[in-house]
Amino acid sequence: MEKEAVPLTRSVDLGVAKLLPDLDREDAWLLTVDGAPQSYVDLGDVEHLEFEYVRRVAYVVEAVRDTPGDLVHLGGGALTLPRRFARTLPGSRQDVVEADRGLAALVAERLPVAEDGVRTHLADARAWVEERPAASADVVVADVFGGSRVPARFTSVEFADAVARLLRPDGLYVANLADAAPFAFLGSQLAAMRAAFGPDAQLAVLAEPAVLRGRRYGNTVVAAARRELPLDRIARLCAGDPFPARVLGTAEAVRTFKGTAVRDAAAADSPPPPDGAFTVG
Repeated sequence: MEKEAVPLTRSVDLGVAKLLPDLDREDAWLLTVDGAPQSYVDLGDVEHLEFEYVRRVAYVVEAVRDTPGDLVHLGGGALTLPRRFARTLPGSRQDVVEADRGLAALVAERLPVAEDGVRTHLADARAWVEERPAASADVVVADVFGGSRVPARFTSVEFADAVARLLRPDGLYVANLADAAPFAFLGSQLAAMRAAFGPDAQLAVLAEPAVLRGRRYGNTVVAAARRELPLDRIARLCAGDPFPARVLGTAEAVRTFKGTAVRDAAAADSPPPPDGAFTVG
């Protein structure tokens, strides 16, 4: 049965979810939870990525990989990236971990996945990662938010260690984070990744210039690997975006973002956004 292009509101495990149709694109939907934009998906064109930070995650993954692999997505939402990667990296096996059962049920009902190779696991993302076999994934994408903040258990060295253990030696970790100057949280996350991936860890930070200059709070995409990252290719993709982003490599990122890695006992949620930063009615 064809879905009506009308808004839908439903209580889910972690808040109130809304599906809002995009009247400018047929069968495209914005998913919000408690007013915060969570995902955007175009069922008629699953390679279309509306959110800038989601495009940046895709740029990194697709610049590093051009063959199928084992991809893990921590945080499911509307499964925007799994749908895209099923087309751009066909043949990949993708595991999506979503803790909110109500949200997962809503997405399965109203925005079903037609692409092959995508499996959703209803579980806590950290526990799922810690239980998986070592060296069993090629890519881990983390986009785990409780409301508009990254929960503390996803900000520690122990979590970064678990991700590094899950990845194969040439694997890639990409995380969506949010912070503002003086970037203490972002600095702590880079420090945790360096601790987990070792002294030769390769890093990349992707963000809009206004965010890097400290003019506003915003999303920042961070990548970590034990292999050299194709920074020039990532930078070209970001430069050609409607909202260009800068790409910082390891040395510049470490100079720019100072912070100390924290262990579980001292970990805290990411800083809250300013009032109204991401709210959608």
